[in-house]
Amino acid sequence: MTNEIVNRVAKSELKTIDLEEYYPQGVRIVLDIKPWLFQELILKENDFRAHLKNHNWKQYKNHFVALTCSSGAIIPSWAFMLISTYLTPFSKKIVVGNLMELETALFTEVVQNLNIETYKNKPVIIKGCSNKPIPETAYTQLIEKLQPIAKSIMFGEACSSVPLFKKGK
Repeated sequence: MTNEIVNRVAKSELKTIDLEEYYPQGVRIVLDIKPWLFQELILKENDFRAHLKNHNWKQYKNHFVALTCSSGAIIPSWAFMLISTYLTPFSKKIVVGNLMELETALFTEVVQNLNIETYKNKPVIIKGCSNKPIPETAYTQLIEKLQPIAKSIMFGEACSSVPLFKKGK
């Protein structure tokens, strides 16, 4: 009799999803329009348009951009739309909000485009530890996508997972 160590996890049907593997590569930046406002509070359309026309938009090439105004000024929707017309030829993604809202938008696309066929009728573990900022919403969106097809869903690592869902018989 041999005392061979058997890796039961490797031999099981268990499938692991690590959202960190799908992390969109690219520079994330917050573009605060506060300095473009009159006294950092009032949007004067002619001055605002002049600033946009003279701004160096090429610096945002292949960037993910979160548009915001930190002054608390009331900004009309068309202003962010107008900025987007300048950013679109250069940036990868534009959102109005902060970096977390940007990450959420990026991961919404990741989860929507995720091919989940390999997880059909299989036990699935969603890896929890990450070195990159994965929004909580991404995990809930992943559950929504997996639950109709997976046999079971767990969170964490194979050695210490938290059961989340098990399909009824």
